[in-house]
Amino acid sequence: MTTPAEYYETHRELLDKAIEAAATREYWSAYPESPSKSVYGEDAAPAGERAFQALLGTDFPIEVPGATGTAATERSPYGIALGIRYPKGDPAALVAAARAAMPAWRAVGPQGRAGVAAEILRRINGRIFELAHAVQHTTGQAFVMAFQAGGAHAQDRGLEAVAVALAESTRIPATAVWGKPQRGTDPLRLAKTSTVVGRGVALVIGCNTFPTWNGYPGLFASLVTGNAVIVKPHPGAVLPLAITVQIAREVLAEAGQDANLVTLAVEEPGEGIAATLATHRDVRIVDFTGSSEFGNWLEANARQAVVYTEKSGLNTVIVDSTDDYKGLLRNLAFSLSLYSGQMCTTPQNLLVPSGGIETDAGHRSVEEFGADLATALDKLLGDPKRAAGTLGAIVNDGVLARLTEAGGAPGVIHASATVTDEGFPSATIRTPVVLRVDAADEKTYTREWFGPISFVIATGSTRHSLELFTETVRDHGALSASVYSTSPEVLEAAREAALEAGVHLSQNLTGGVFVNQTAAFSDLHGTPANPAATASLSDSHFVTGRFFTLQSRHHVAEQADA
Repeated sequence: MTTPAEYYETHRELLDKAIEAAATREYWSAYPESPSKSVYGEDAAPAGERAFQALLGTDFPIEVPGATGTAATERSPYGIALGIRYPKGDPAALVAAARAAMPAWRAVGPQGRAGVAAEILRRINGRIFELAHAVQHTTGQAFVMAFQAGGAHAQDRGLEAVAVALAESTRIPATAVWGKPQRGTDPLRLAKTSTVVGRGVALVIGCNTFPTWNGYPGLFASLVTGNAVIVKPHPGAVLPLAITVQIAREVLAEAGQDANLVTLAVEEPGEGIAATLATHRDVRIVDFTGSSEFGNWLEANARQAVVYTEKSGLNTVIVDSTDDYKGLLRNLAFSLSLYSGQMCTTPQNLLVPSGGIETDAGHRSVEEFGADLATALDKLLGDPKRAAGTLGAIVNDGVLARLTEAGGAPGVIHASATVTDEGFPSATIRTPVVLRVDAADEKTYTREWFGPISFVIATGSTRHSLELFTETVRDHGALSASVYSTSPEVLEAAREAALEAGVHLSQNLTGGVFVNQTAAFSDLHGTPANPAATASLSDSHFVTGRFFTLQSRHHVAEQADA
């Protein structure tokens, strides 16, 4: 057995670096994002693929409290048969087991809990290729993206949450001696002990598109702050989180803790176990990524819990002017295409003044801008192999239905086309559709069209664009925003509008950084300043609601003179 304290000493340097990186916000990454043999070793890639293949059509090896049969709900967007069966746990048994595991976990203390969490992440990284295949074939991400976003970047986000949770839960010293001077007599002296106490059982409700990237922050923040965690994956993306829970349970058991500190809760579609668990009186923390409809329901109904949600929104780009028109078009085309727009940060609404924009290539009307963007998309996605690697596959029928609906609407300036992946001929791959609408067509663009669907919206002016941006984000939320302008006054006005609307802003991105990408330890993801989320990954607010600090005190007798 390795104790939690020993795990902390093993990973202390890593944890110190992570805390420092979260404080300075400079670039730092703990887990290499390249699937190169020179980084992970000669056999890592084939061994990971073999491990993934060995799981197909089997009973996944994991124990759950109150097991009542199995569920096999996943379908690969790439067309291969998965058929993995997972044990279903009874909700009441899951909560009871989680509660029973917490007292001993509380006694471990923040440093020991962080050490165990770091060891879990180390072992997750050791299975990164297996996880990448699991992410690819449940979400539709292309393999390299699955390796990076679902693997290394998700692990960085998990470690970031560990670092912030450790820093915040040790801000008050564990022990202190308090002395108050008194005139003519000995001072009053008290010994005080401060103990971090978890809020209670935590529930992580996973999403279909980014199960690890969005799931790890809540999982590790709750675990380090002293809570047991029930992980409820989306029925379409169980395997990545099942592997994660399996690893966590192994490490916890080896650390002398109850493995039921982390459990898996699966369901058949429509069974509603997420709602049942989220409203259980003993579930005190809920993390959710997904639709606004269910996110709003959780916020309204899980009243006994603190609820952290990341929901949908209207991500917006304000186009005013540019001195790098080709770079702007390349950047936007890639942002709209990456993972077929199935990212919570993908731009949907592109606001362009009806009078056109000034560029280094000359004046461009709204119509010309739309045509140029369509050309940039065709250039980016013209080669089928490159297109497949950029687009990935459509994750579910809901996205495909919206894409079909948008493609049949008036104003299409770039039609969606089918792409064939020679490695996976059965994969459902589509290029983005772009439509031109006017600012008056609010019913169209104030609806979220999750997927590879965006709108070039003609506004009265840049000022009108800024007003529309502020209004729509205030009312409907957003997780990203971007502005292109050569005018310092416009850039300043856009910054003020973003502050007013409550959304993170990117300015003049024309190079290798894209509005729908955020870096752990530096970029905040999401914000409760607008309706799309109730927290940021990962700031202090994201962790401090997960624990309490309780004190005990007693008198200290004066030391006798020698």
